[in-house]
Amino acid sequence: MDKFDFVVVGGGSAGCVVAARLSEDPGVSVLLLEAGGDERRADVMDPARWEELQDTDANWGFETVVQAGTGRAHPAPRGRVLGGSGSINCMTHLRGHRLDFDHWASLGAKGWDHAGVLPYFQRSEHVPGGDPRYRGTGGPLRPRAPGEPHRLGEAFVQGALSAGHRRTGDFNAAEMSGVGHPESLVLDGSRESTATAYLRPAMARKNLTVRTQSTALRLTVRDGRCDGVEYLRDGVRESVSAGEVILCAGAVGSPHRLLLSGIGPADELAAAGVEPVCDLPGVGRNLQDHILLAGIRYHARRPLTATGMDGATLLARTDGADHGPDLNLCVMNFDYHLSWQQPAPDSFTFAIGHMRPASRGSVRLASADPLAAPLIDPAYVRERGDLDELVRGVELVDEIVRTGAFDEWDGRSDTTAMLGLGRTELERAVRESISSYFHLSGTARIGTDDEAVVDPDLRVRGIDGLRVADASVMPTVVSANTNAASIMIGEKAADLVRGRCLRASSVR
Repeated sequence: MDKFDFVVVGGGSAGCVVAARLSEDPGVSVLLLEAGGDERRADVMDPARWEELQDTDANWGFETVVQAGTGRAHPAPRGRVLGGSGSINCMTHLRGHRLDFDHWASLGAKGWDHAGVLPYFQRSEHVPGGDPRYRGTGGPLRPRAPGEPHRLGEAFVQGALSAGHRRTGDFNAAEMSGVGHPESLVLDGSRESTATAYLRPAMARKNLTVRTQSTALRLTVRDGRCDGVEYLRDGVRESVSAGEVILCAGAVGSPHRLLLSGIGPADELAAAGVEPVCDLPGVGRNLQDHILLAGIRYHARRPLTATGMDGATLLARTDGADHGPDLNLCVMNFDYHLSWQQPAPDSFTFAIGHMRPASRGSVRLASADPLAAPLIDPAYVRERGDLDELVRGVELVDEIVRTGAFDEWDGRSDTTAMLGLGRTELERAVRESISSYFHLSGTARIGTDDEAVVDPDLRVRGIDGLRVADASVMPTVVSANTNAASIMIGEKAADLVRGRCLRASSVR
């Protein structure tokens, strides 16, 4: 049996970071197991082809269970390729609001407040023109604002300004709210991910082994300690021994592997035919996802000259409370509609994202078969406030439309039509537009209470030699896209494993 000091399960946004950082020490051996393949393929590397990736083998192809709030199942894309979901997403780079992380600390995630995580965001990036109080230089990633915005994106920005919102030049600096153009992970015309920026340079090291097409089946636990991983490679079941295992399989994959290994709610494990090893009731609970309303369009009467995604974004609070943004509104320069909606030529889409969901769902076992997909239930709009917030998003977009920002296209907006409906019909229209923003998180959360899965050092409670480091450990989902925060978690996790920590920032 192979033996390594560290085995990292999952080569996604966090896993590539953990493997690369741990292998900086030539005195240790590191193995990275990834179920998918090489990220160096045309459809992954071409930023314009991100939509195509949902229907390829770079995606696990998961679906949710049928949602009571919508009456249907929803796609739940997860990356199955080096770089993980960071290799199939639309490359937006937003960290999350400083208050998101302070809230984590208030929930028991000591050391994960904004001051504690800011140095790890900074270490991950190279932004030489940024505010040095918030931005870093010398790191692997090169986030950049898009080039010259085209007319549609600028119209959205001007409309938001006219509606009373403020312009923001850098969403990853002092204040993540307002309207502007967020950064993307696109370098020299190609997608940048933690696979390209962290892992590829590290693969020249003799102490780092990367095995793709290697699906982790379960963790091996003996006498309360995780000492290895069983995995499937080329149809052959193999095992590896580890001094420590770091589970980085994502908000679906990490709880799924824990449950398959007997770590989770004992009664549910037994009912699924898995022998309980550690009764840990929080595993798979607390699932959160940002909801994205799709198919809400402006139907232009004049041809659109640009395609793709401009990136113009409004991050807005809907009340005066001191917290991160509630809504993420952006304009897409194409018809982004769901499969049961009719396409609309010469239209562009207002994407309305709810950033602070109150609803909580779960990831559970469908069976003891490690190759069977788990039951994913994000509980969309289970809480009434989530539906109200989405309606408020429609209202905010309509306020922008009514400034006349899009009059040059001489068309009509679905938001205006929706708001002309009665409340019951409006809510039905919103439910019919619900899709996932693909930001699943929270299923192995950090904390110190009985429902927490990992402690503030990311160690699985009740099991030695095992940590989790990915979006699943977020106590609450950040109020922005989750990729940048997942990368930060990988950076901080590597230091926690190595027994060190960057000094907390004094910037507030």
